[in-house]
Amino acid sequence: MSGAETFVPTPMMLSGTARKRLLALIEEEGKPELKLRVYVTGGGCSGFQYGFDFAETVGDDDTVIEFGEVALVVDELSYQYLVGSTVDYEEGLAGARFLVQNPNATTTCGCGASFMV
Repeated sequence: MSGAETFVPTPMMLSGTARKRLLALIEEEGKPELKLRVYVTGGGCSGFQYGFDFAETVGDDDTVIEFGEVALVVDELSYQYLVGSTVDYEEGLAGARFLVQNPNATTTCGCGASFMV
C-alpha cells in the first residue's frame, strides 16, 4: 500500500519590481498601513479576471501576506485561485500595471487580465 502524497501549496509571491512600486505608491499616499488587495471576479474574456485595489482595513476572511514593509491582502474566495501566483509590475507601451503570473490558469487572454482554471 503506498502512502498518500502531501501537497503543500506555495504561498503567493511578490516580485521585486512589484514590491518597489508598491512601496513607492504607499510612500506617495503617506499611509504606511496600506496594503495591495488582489482579488478574482467573474468576467473577462477567459472567465475570471484579476483586480487590484488598496486596502486600509483587513476583513476577518482576508489573508495577509507580508513581504517586509509591504503586504498583499487576499479574500478567502480569491485565494483558492491565486495560490502559487506571483504578483508582478510592468511598465510598457500598454501603460503601467500590476499583473498576476498564475500557474493555476489553464488559459489566459492576450492582455493577461483574465484567465480560466
